[in-house]
Amino acid sequence: MKKIDFKKELKHLYRPPQDFVTVDVPEMAYIMADGHGDPNTAQEYQDVVQALYAVAYKIKFISKKQLKRDYTVPPLEGLWWAEDVDAFKKRDKSSWDWTMMIMTPEWITDGIFDEAVIAARESKDPVALDKVRMDHYQEGLSVQIMHVGSYDDEGPILARMQDEFMPANGFVENGKHHEIYLSDPRRVVPEKLKTVLRQPVRSKTK
Repeated sequence: MKKIDFKKELKHLYRPPQDFVTVDVPEMAYIMADGHGDPNTAQEYQDVVQALYAVAYKIKFISKKQLKRDYTVPPLEGLWWAEDVDAFKKRDKSSWDWTMMIMTPEWITDGIFDEAVIAARESKDPVALDKVRMDHYQEGLSVQIMHVGSYDDEGPILARMQDEFMPANGFVENGKHHEIYLSDPRRVVPEKLKTVLRQPVRSKTK
């Protein structure tokens, strides 16, 4: 049975260079859950991530057993926003709203998702399980870059993206700030963490 690694299959989305590039992001399915506050200190964030992974792995096992389609669970991703548009540059994490999510293969049905939620409840019963949903999300034209380093060092890169690259190319924001966490912070030192930083955009003339 072939095991699919979406980071390799969709390399243009998950492995950008360490320079700003544009990419057309298609509609994709995700399991996701919403929350608010500093991800380093908010218990809600930890609860949501735990619930997402519990469901994601149940979906994977059901896919492998019932459909004979195996894959590596994709990395955790996050949409981030705040009332203050400068909150990301200032790293005022307490003011952030977020949607955490994990990409789900296109062959996963609502029925499989529901079965996975039941299985997760019967095994670990995560606190935030009821917050998890499956939905589709489409970003379209986006600017992205690979950031290598601490999450707290993203500010200057985001400032260059928003204040230099986007204006120079006639782009304005067209959606929520998106991050894809390719490294496990429990196993990788901060200076070697790899994170995709993505911003949906549109032409300023439209």
